[in-house]
Amino acid sequence: MKTAYIFPGQGAQFVGMGQDLYNLNSESKSLFEQANEILGFRITDLMFTGTDEDLKQTNVTQPAIFLHSVILAKALGDKFNPSMVAGHSLGEFSALVAANALSFEDGLTLVSKRANAMQKACELQPSTMAAILGLEDEVVEQICAQIDAIVVPANYNCPGQLVISGSIEGIEEACAALTIAGAKRALKLSVGGAFHSPLMEPAKVELQEAIEATSIKEPICPIYQNVDALPHTDPAQIKQNLIDQLTGAVRWTQTVQKMIADGAESFIEVGPGNVLQGLVKKVDRQAQASAAFID
Repeated sequence: MKTAYIFPGQGAQFVGMGQDLYNLNSESKSLFEQANEILGFRITDLMFTGTDEDLKQTNVTQPAIFLHSVILAKALGDKFNPSMVAGHSLGEFSALVAANALSFEDGLTLVSKRANAMQKACELQPSTMAAILGLEDEVVEQICAQIDAIVVPANYNCPGQLVISGSIEGIEEACAALTIAGAKRALKLSVGGAFHSPLMEPAKVELQEAIEATSIKEPICPIYQNVDALPHTDPAQIKQNLIDQLTGAVRWTQTVQKMIADGAESFIEVGPGNVLQGLVKKVDRQAQASAAFID
């Protein structure tokens, strides 16, 4: 039976996350303490006893979700036996570490640099994102292409749910046009900026050098990457896809469809929350989806 392990992205965080893993055994505790050293602040304090506001800061959110996901995968031990892996945006880095393509230290360092670069890019130009519900992807794509301001499809989450990203003006124009076109909802999101859009180009440039300088090995199984929803094992291609991901769309719908087409019979979400399990079910009602847990 082929099992796909999937790793969540930003938005899955919650206060108290990871506390049970920290207390689980000495290896997990050591990894959390190593993370505190690498990051230069005690992220464990913010994860375990911080506030929602603390965890919403991009430079905290992304490493926190990465740590929860990766340490949980390591704690699974021999139970972690993936036929394939994938991660939603940030989750792609967690997936690579879990699949032994990227070391824990390098993965955390890249995630921290990515979060800081994205935050800086957000501050350069006011921008945002919006969830469009109830329209076919092609309709959303066509309408975004007709808007003069910057607005692009960013997250293909599941059929009928596509997040768009761009300038404030672009999002407002697109939401109005998409509502007229029949969208059930065009909901502006409370996010720091236009992730997975051309407005992340400064972050892409900043992160490219760091990714290229990082050692990535062949993973223990194929990783289905966001930018093309295809399986990859070649380290050079994996690196390029990680770089392109910052300004490219997260093709999650297509990723799940491709994994199922390639034989995935069950999906196990590794990390905080259950968002990805829900999205898998919306892509294919027959798919089995559950959360990873420690016996």
